[in-house]
Amino acid sequence: MPTPPKNGAASPNGASRPLLNPPHRSVRVGVIGCGYWGPQVIRNFNEMPGADLVVVAEKRLDRRQYVRGHYPTVKTVADHHALLQADIDCVVVATPIHTHYELARDALLAGKHVLVEKPLAGSLPEALELMRLAEEQQRVLMVGHTFLYNPAVQTLRKLVDEGQLGRIYYVDAARLNLGQFQQHVDVIWDLAPHDVSIFLYVLQRAPQMVSARGSACVQPGIHDVAYIELQLEGGIKTQIHVSWLDPCKVRRLTIVGDRKMAVYNDVSLAEKVRIYDTGVEPPMTDNFGEFQLSYRYGEMVVPYIAWQEPLRLQCEHFVESVRAGTRPQTDAAQGVAVVAVLEAASTSLANGGIRVPVDLPPDLISRLETRDLKVSTRETLTAVSAG
Repeated sequence: MPTPPKNGAASPNGASRPLLNPPHRSVRVGVIGCGYWGPQVIRNFNEMPGADLVVVAEKRLDRRQYVRGHYPTVKTVADHHALLQADIDCVVVATPIHTHYELARDALLAGKHVLVEKPLAGSLPEALELMRLAEEQQRVLMVGHTFLYNPAVQTLRKLVDEGQLGRIYYVDAARLNLGQFQQHVDVIWDLAPHDVSIFLYVLQRAPQMVSARGSACVQPGIHDVAYIELQLEGGIKTQIHVSWLDPCKVRRLTIVGDRKMAVYNDVSLAEKVRIYDTGVEPPMTDNFGEFQLSYRYGEMVVPYIAWQEPLRLQCEHFVESVRAGTRPQTDAAQGVAVVAVLEAASTSLANGGIRVPVDLPPDLISRLETRDLKVSTRETLTAVSAG
């Protein structure tokens, strides 16, 4: 896995310095971008104990005025280079995908820890270069795969880990909505990172093969509807349907096992996860004439899930990783794996849906063995910062 930053890690100029000085002070944060997702990031870091939101970089004047109006103590600048010159420990990149590589690279070269919203970069070579640079600079590089901090997704991981669903037959995901249309990327790069990252985390299998097909209905050359089949190690098949052109908002993931089935519905307010004791059981017979499938219709259970905002948990975990000098749960290796899947899907899409191998370096496969997400709580961060 990427080498985590250490106390006494070398700074870019070769000098030795502690991770934080003093070690229990607030982590000073700068945010680049205040467009669609940036305001939510800014709100969370501004409210978090243990974090000090210092500066926001945003090109648009009206968005800088928004920040000044809502957060008068936060400095605003028009250029990210000015932000990198501020007295901050880390940078959050909340900008369009095609800008991720340049902004994250500049921040790492400036000696900052970096959180990049999904996906890590716009190509596999860019993602690999960012991971290499973070290791070289001994800085935390974390990817904003926010759904992995969702308590409902963590419940799915637990169900699979404990074998409650049995042997997994397949997984199906649908992420549909009307908008948000993008100009620089298609719907695969915009929406599929969520489900790909969930698959890798919940099933704990490396990606192997991808095929994709879709349609560009509104903007020529930019697919707004896509169907992806992703095969994971062990032969597990997964499907993803993503769309910017659907009348209904759908955020649903179904895991089908030979013992039980689970459905995660992110749109549901009260029942995020349902577990169905439902399945098909073949008879124990060698006689074809006696062969009849047995259908099992058991109870449906809705587990209790203590709800916390996933983005807040993600931001707290980033601050905790920076403070402790530890590997983040959604680290660069996972970010690279997701980008590799997206790139393979794009290749398949451009070639009539052919099956394309996921091009991951052999040494990166072992890094995908993620632990259970043990994210910090607000109480923990308060205690640390007050210590």
